[in-house]
Amino acid sequence: MSQLLQRVNGRFLRFGVVGCIGTGLNVLILRILYGELHLLLPLASAIAVEMTIITNFLLNNRWTFGERSISPTRLARYNLAALGGLIITTTILTFLTTSVGVPYIAADLVGIAAATAWNFATSILWTWAR
Repeated sequence: MSQLLQRVNGRFLRFGVVGCIGTGLNVLILRILYGELHLLLPLASAIAVEMTIITNFLLNNRWTFGERSISPTRLARYNLAALGGLIITTTILTFLTTSVGVPYIAADLVGIAAATAWNFATSILWTWAR
């Protein structure tokens, strides 16, 4: 049991590092699409999240879960599972900016934090399940 817990904790730590990289990328893309190009905020958020999903998949596949090859099925499952995270992030971002008046970058970070647990759980239980 302790080996399993240790393995899960190690994966969660690596998953978190990948997530931090993805968060930086997400904020950068969102800043460009919404802040500079003035796309609608929910659309800019969805595009930024999707681009981050692909980057995070590649990093998690290799480093977090130690896979040597890229399985199209696994990529599709990761993307499908991460749709939940996209919905969580975009919904929170939109709500906080339009209803509460939170600046969009701060609201984006809150949405990303809320989606992290969902993304990790679906990754370990479904995408990379043995």
